[in-house]
Amino acid sequence: MSANAKWLNKVKWDEHGLVPVIAQEVGSNDVLMFAWMNREALQKTVELGEAVYWSRSRKKLWHKGEESGHTQKVHEIRLDCDEDVVLLKVEQTGGIACHTGRHSCFFQKFDGGAGGEWQATEPVLKDPESIYK
Repeated sequence: MSANAKWLNKVKWDEHGLVPVIAQEVGSNDVLMFAWMNREALQKTVELGEAVYWSRSRKKLWHKGEESGHTQKVHEIRLDCDEDVVLLKVEQTGGIACHTGRHSCFFQKFDGGAGGEWQATEPVLKDPESIYK
């Protein structure tokens, strides 16, 4: 086994060969998004120094920002204690991580009890129509 494969083999991949990934902003520690990676995506992320994910809907690698220009420069990669979740500490280009044009994908906050509502708490920074022409 090569040293290269050893670090990838430490990750506990699910039955589909994927691992959940959380992208967190360096500095603010805001949780920007959640995505998935396969072995190739994680390896490419390390090689490029930018986040590359696995798109389950498109069934292909997805270099974050390939359409929008809002790439994620990776500063640090961490593996949780169970070795089944990856945390990326990233610098978010343009300040927009979400396809809705917001800073974070986690912009909805639950307001109230059982009859409560989800409220958008972050503004749209850029119209998604202008990002994804």
